[in-house]
Amino acid sequence: MTTEMTRPALDDRRWKALGVCLTAGFISLLDVSIVNVALPSMERGLGASEATQSWVVSGYALAFGLALAPAGRLGDLRGRRQALLFGLAVFTAASVACGLAAGPTWLVVCRLIQGAAAGVVAPQTSGLIQQMFQGAERARAFGFHGSVVAVSTAVGPLAGGLLIHAFGTADGWRWVFFVNVPIGVAALVAGNRLLPRLPVPDVRREKFDPFGVLLLGAGVLALLLPLVQEQQWQGRAKWLLIPVAATLLGAFWVWERARGRLGKAPLVDLGLFSLRSFTLGALISLMFFAGLTTIFFVLSLFLQNTAGYSALAAGVTILPFAAASAVGAAIGGRLVMRYGRGLVVIGLSGVALGLLGVVVAVQLVPGDGVGWAMALPLVVGGIGSGLTVSPNTTLTLTLVPVRRAGAAGGVLQTGQRIGSAAGIAVVGSVYFAHVANHGRSTTALQLGLLTATAIILVALVLAVADLRQRRAHPGRDGLAAAVPRGLGESGAGEKAGRGA
Repeated sequence: MTTEMTRPALDDRRWKALGVCLTAGFISLLDVSIVNVALPSMERGLGASEATQSWVVSGYALAFGLALAPAGRLGDLRGRRQALLFGLAVFTAASVACGLAAGPTWLVVCRLIQGAAAGVVAPQTSGLIQQMFQGAERARAFGFHGSVVAVSTAVGPLAGGLLIHAFGTADGWRWVFFVNVPIGVAALVAGNRLLPRLPVPDVRREKFDPFGVLLLGAGVLALLLPLVQEQQWQGRAKWLLIPVAATLLGAFWVWERARGRLGKAPLVDLGLFSLRSFTLGALISLMFFAGLTTIFFVLSLFLQNTAGYSALAAGVTILPFAAASAVGAAIGGRLVMRYGRGLVVIGLSGVALGLLGVVVAVQLVPGDGVGWAMALPLVVGGIGSGLTVSPNTTLTLTLVPVRRAGAAGGVLQTGQRIGSAAGIAVVGSVYFAHVANHGRSTTALQLGLLTATAIILVALVLAVADLRQRRAHPGRDGLAAAVPRGLGESGAGEKAGRGA
């Protein structure tokens, strides 16, 4: 009788805890894109040079990407609740420091700290979802998570434009950071009360791997630096860091395999890549984010520099994509149990179709009316984005043991950050090359979007190949069949999560 009376309350608390996780994830991902429209304000109000502006954007992305994998493993070992609250506290404090910055160097340093804290938060959200939920509820929770990922990325320019419009071009940039503070404080208070105190592994048996962290961090840094600094670092010498990155990441792979043979817990369980669902899902995610992030990059440049839109108007123009993404992700979370990877194929097709629609729209309706012309294609692309992010995350992590959920989430999101940086480097090169040779024009946007579409189509090919393989081997796409394996490896953790 007591169990029946308390179970609804326990279930309600889990969903409230999910709300805390999603809020923390939202503000950390929002800061990836919200600062873009505030860069001119930083130049006026702080005297930020082009190099400083570049590091305000790229420094955050670098620190974010570097922290993900080790932070995910740390959460697995020491507790995801503690790791999330710590990361959120540092992120909130760093946001205050960024807003109070008295000079460019201060701002860049605080921005690096803020990015690293965001990298601590991100893998804990997916890990806690896997630990608190299972089966259809887990898919629904990842649906909400997918909505947050899609909306936070797309709504950044609008939020930044609104803040600059409200507080002026001289100091409006400070409020781009201050806006995180009340949200972060509220999430910390709620998280301390609502996040479940779930059991953690015996740390006497599983130790952290500092040398692995060093190898992985150096490898990811060498890979990301030439990508995020592609426009700022002239010449081809920067690309010499790519073979350096390959060497370091290869050494990391050898080191982790050696630790595994010695019976020591690795930083990244390489056995994850023996799971077809994880490997293909991670590749699809990497390619999708390489195409997705560039959409807002080139659209924001085109709308403000060519069409003459204000930062606020550019943000409003992109809003249909964000709203449609939220709807698509919620739908995807409910349908992924039934349709599996087929839903990802539909979603990627929708994104590609939407981008092609924008290419046609800007050709047919030049001038001020271009924003209205691209609204419907952006809605189609947004729904496709929602149908991709949420189901792909669910399918990618479904066979991952819950005790490795943080590390797996860190690897998945590291791939997303690498994909985003690579996509912006590639598409940005195409866009700026045309601008340099022919001036600002609609053609520059069209070439950029066609390049992004080509990247999305690579993800679509991977998804179709996986779908055909699954149809050749029926039963491998069902989530219900995957749940017992996760419970078998850490059933206590999941049950504790449901009853926390």
